[in-house]
Amino acid sequence: MRKSLVLFVGLVLGSCLGAVAEEITYLDLIGRLTDLERLAELPAAGEKCQQWSSYDRASHYDQNSGAYMRWDANGDGDGIIRKEGDVLVFAEMEGPGVIWRIWSALANQGHVKIYLDGNPEPVVDLPFIGYFDRQHEPFTRAALVHTTARGQNNYIPIPFQKSCKIVGEGDWGRYYHFTYTTYPPGTKLPTFGMNLSAAESAALDRANEILSRGGVDAAASRAGQKTETFDVALEPGQTRTVTELAGPRAITALEVKLAVPEAPESYDVLRELSIALYWDGQTQPAVWAPLGDFFGSAPGENLYRSLPLGMTEDGYYCRWYMPFAQSAKLQLANDGTAKRNVKMQLVHAPLSRPIERLGRFHAKWHRDAFSPAEPERRAIDWTLLTTRGRGRFCGVMLHVWNPRGNWWGEGDEKFFVDGEKFPSTIGTGSEDYFGYAWCNPELFSNCYHNQTISMNNRGHVSVNRWQITDNLPFQSSFEGAIEKYFPNSRPTLYASTSYWYLDSRGTDPYPPLPVTDRKGYWGEIKIFRVKGALEGEKLKILSKSRGNPRPQDMAGFGEGWSNESHLWWTDAQIGDTLDLAVPVTKAGTYRLKMQLTKARDYGIVQLYLDGNRLVGPLDLYDKDVVPSGPLDMGVHELSPGQHKLTVEITGRNPQAIAAYMFALDYLLLEEAQTGFFLPENPEYSIVDSARDSVRFAVYTLVAHGERLASKSSFVKPDGSIMAWHDFGNLEGPGWAANAVGGAYEIYRFGQYLKKKNGRTRPSS
Repeated sequence: MRKSLVLFVGLVLGSCLGAVAEEITYLDLIGRLTDLERLAELPAAGEKCQQWSSYDRASHYDQNSGAYMRWDANGDGDGIIRKEGDVLVFAEMEGPGVIWRIWSALANQGHVKIYLDGNPEPVVDLPFIGYFDRQHEPFTRAALVHTTARGQNNYIPIPFQKSCKIVGEGDWGRYYHFTYTTYPPGTKLPTFGMNLSAAESAALDRANEILSRGGVDAAASRAGQKTETFDVALEPGQTRTVTELAGPRAITALEVKLAVPEAPESYDVLRELSIALYWDGQTQPAVWAPLGDFFGSAPGENLYRSLPLGMTEDGYYCRWYMPFAQSAKLQLANDGTAKRNVKMQLVHAPLSRPIERLGRFHAKWHRDAFSPAEPERRAIDWTLLTTRGRGRFCGVMLHVWNPRGNWWGEGDEKFFVDGEKFPSTIGTGSEDYFGYAWCNPELFSNCYHNQTISMNNRGHVSVNRWQITDNLPFQSSFEGAIEKYFPNSRPTLYASTSYWYLDSRGTDPYPPLPVTDRKGYWGEIKIFRVKGALEGEKLKILSKSRGNPRPQDMAGFGEGWSNESHLWWTDAQIGDTLDLAVPVTKAGTYRLKMQLTKARDYGIVQLYLDGNRLVGPLDLYDKDVVPSGPLDMGVHELSPGQHKLTVEITGRNPQAIAAYMFALDYLLLEEAQTGFFLPENPEYSIVDSARDSVRFAVYTLVAHGERLASKSSFVKPDGSIMAWHDFGNLEGPGWAANAVGGAYEIYRFGQYLKKKNGRTRPSS
């Protein structure tokens, strides 16, 4: 018995030591760039993926109070660990590990150096831009090293055995991510060098070729695999089981073809259809999503190719590896009002690894589910995924409905692993996580990250990122969030599909959702415009003494700007002028109105039309960014042709920031009508007019030397003085009678006072 116990302990210890002593070659690491099957392997204890970035260090978790402090801090361009003289420390890691991804939004010529395993000399010493410009081996493969929509990406693996330290010098730029995995102690990894072997270079070339094509399974054909095809007719409201498979096996590919209408009709169709997959007799699906969203883009059909998912002219494909032990069930549902015909092709094969080592594939769609409990987090963090158990997070597709435009994606990704209070991954902006930069609306298609629809950031936006080599292992729980600065009420609305592996006993809390949640929350983009206005951003610029006049999208600042834009003049100083062309189509008498913008960094201006001074000067200071409201610039006789509006910067409010900005929303030329019109109230009689005329004279006369003067043009109906009134056009015989009657009363009272000597104000 004692001998058996010793033998058992020895076997267990040997097994543990064997697992700990795993050796990973550089060729193995290159293989993981394209190996989707390995993602299903449940992570060993001690395997972690984390990220060093330039996030704003003002964001922190206070242990004493248990509160998240400055959780929305947004100065994310230059955060570092510390300074060592003139050197900036970006990252420090304890090995064994590998850097999988390097990203920047603005890599410059200042050097970034990588020190590995205690070596006093850097293994990589390049200008930061040298990591991304494909001028330095081995950072030359376009699928792995590229700048896309201004985001600079490098996915060449950089392994180390003991340690890694990354520093920046000089004008290195702004913004960085270094995403890396560390392995259990005892794991053997090579130390990276810039000079690869011939075999390693060839392997990188092969990986680059596979990743360049998108949707190619690196495993190619598996022994014992089967391909099945299905024609599925779905009546309105129908759910059909497409197939059931017996295990142990794995689904290795799934393809779909269907006819969908052109956008925007396709948006509803691909949300009405949904896909579900059940593993091993589960009553709730492990995979459930609207059909289009499952394939990595929404809404509608948006063509792109990536490694695990894509939408092409030949159909949609999925290459995620989906193992199961006893059974798999695939269902499609149609929650629309029209019949749909779907062609499907399914490839499945025997397992190449013991099922006990494999997690189950999950993919779930939701909107606004499981917001964080902490109020500081709930105010800014939007939950992508929350799950419990052991597994790997492998990526996400995010759909944004942003009908009012302006930049939606300022928020950082934050990944909490195994109950962390502070996330081991925290980023610098939503577009940075998805591999691009600077709010760029350019569409792009890559193996690991894509922007498939953007509408210039106004309307629908769809982005995805697949974390293949840089997947996030977890042992007990995972929570992924992304900051959301614009509220739902704006409206700016998020929906996401997350993809992950989870052990068979793990908790997936996301149920299927009704079609009423999946569609109908977006609509036609309605833009407010002032009828007949000359939009400021469209006016021809005749000349400028200094500065930069250009259109600015104002949708993000609220309502009230015509065409949700204005002409924005910056970088001017006191005395500078800007001349704009005002087109007039026909000769006439016009009332000129305009709307300007006010803000804390705007100046005081004087306006001129054809050299004639208009109302002003106008102080455009306000503590908020607001439209001025319509401003009346008087009546002008204008000939047909081009006239000139001149803006002169004359100063600033003492409270204003000294930036002297100016913005013109619109000009409006209203024809000044002549003649009389019916009054607004037809019951207003000439008797009422006479009475108000007397009140006009009585309440507005003041002594002025030996004469009388009027201190107002109009009075309110109760006879009190109206301090200001927009004349507009003549408003009818009532106002005309007031004016004429008032003049007559002034004359009569003057005669009265002349006779009475000294009576300066009549009684009522």
